[in-house]
Amino acid sequence: MKNLITIGLPSKGRLREGAIHFFKKNNYELTSNGGERNYFARFEKYPNIKIIYLHAKEIIQRLGDGTLDIGISGLDLLNESNKNLRDKIIIKRKLNFGNANLVVAVPDDWIDVQTIADLEEVSFDLRSKRNSRLRVATKYPNLTNDFLISKGVTQYKIISSLGATETYPFIGSSEIITDITSTGKTLSDNNLRVLKDGLILKSVACLLIARNKSLKLQPFLKLIK
Repeated sequence: MKNLITIGLPSKGRLREGAIHFFKKNNYELTSNGGERNYFARFEKYPNIKIIYLHAKEIIQRLGDGTLDIGISGLDLLNESNKNLRDKIIIKRKLNFGNANLVVAVPDDWIDVQTIADLEEVSFDLRSKRNSRLRVATKYPNLTNDFLISKGVTQYKIISSLGATETYPFIGSSEIITDITSTGKTLSDNNLRVLKDGLILKSVACLLIARNKSLKLQPFLKLIK
């Protein structure tokens, strides 16, 4: 392992905690000169390995452009990225943390809407009576589009969410949402309900490698259990 290896780890939340624990379990103890605001770290006994803390989405981008060799990020973010980027990244292993579901959720008071088929009826009703499309707020436009089209829902419009997606149906920005959730509590607390067949993706944290660096990384990867 003489060559420099650059690893991207999530900068916050449970993904960060899980990634640190994963490497600690493999006897790679992380050290840094500062707290959580320090974006750089290293493994104490391996000076040729550089750790950078990044947003989980940026880890995907940097693996794709080759500025990272290895990264830990969510399957949801990888699958949401475009095919050209995904083709440059290898899923080395799915890990035992970061579990969450990407789901379709509707307001609680939509009592007649229980399934995706019901949603299609609503979308046609909006089209015929209001000359408008069902608006779907999401941070995952690609996965949402693929899912809805595969289920036969066509009369809708994607609304890009920059955050607090759960609020969109209640401030007039959308009718429904798709969002990532670990327990469903945040959706429930905001008077939203997951459709019975509204599971888009089961996500999990993944150990990812840049495809064009795979040969270089083999000695290091063999040490990871």
